[in-house]
Amino acid sequence: MLIDSHCHLDFPDLSERIASILDLMKDNEVACAVCIGVTLEDLGRVLALAESWPAILASVGVHPEATAGREPSVGELVELAAHPRVIAIGETGLDYYWHKDAPEWQRERFRTHIRAAREAQKPLVIHTREAAADTLRLMQEEGAAAAGGVMHCFTESWPVAEQALAQGFYISMSGIVTFKKAAIVRDVAQRVPLDRLLLETDSPYLSPVPHRGKTNQPGYVKHVAEEVARLRGLTYQEVVEATTENFFRLFPEARSKVAR
Repeated sequence: MLIDSHCHLDFPDLSERIASILDLMKDNEVACAVCIGVTLEDLGRVLALAESWPAILASVGVHPEATAGREPSVGELVELAAHPRVIAIGETGLDYYWHKDAPEWQRERFRTHIRAAREAQKPLVIHTREAAADTLRLMQEEGAAAAGGVMHCFTESWPVAEQALAQGFYISMSGIVTFKKAAIVRDVAQRVPLDRLLLETDSPYLSPVPHRGKTNQPGYVKHVAEEVARLRGLTYQEVVEATTENFFRLFPEARSKVAR
């Protein structure tokens, strides 16, 4: 079975047709999709999906691009993470693509999430875009290795991946790995130790080949697995088994929550 370790099923493009999305997951042997929290205000939608459907789990966090909502505290994140369907803290991290002035508030928010993850003993889901040096620095300063986690939708170079791996983090490949021009991502996909690799869709974004230009969904994680297998010279089943076991090793709470 496959796991989509990162998606946004609460977004309108997907939530309005959740039954058909779950059907495709079943057809493609995708046993679980993790619906990722991006604001406190929208967390209710995320939790409602996870409470309603056994194949959906959740995370809690405030995305680094979010500017309009309420800032979380360590205590609030820890309390929200105690929900039985929440397995991670995030999506958190740094994004200097949209915030080119590298605002200090974004770095403080990231520190808050790392501290909450350590206290809650839940792994982190980390987003980094044009901010690799600061992301790795803050992870080191705040002891993110004590919580562990995943660098989601990884698009950085192999040296950045090596530093994240050295802090105990996993690397997650999205549909970008199927894009012929994504040479850096495809290189990393071949180098990451197989026991530290996860798969995701980041749906509704980044549909993999052969669905580019369409709305992405968790069932399409199959194509990510197929391409990773091709790049690494492995069988599809080897990649499926390894990445699924990696997911349960990183998120041990999920073992008892996912039907297999």
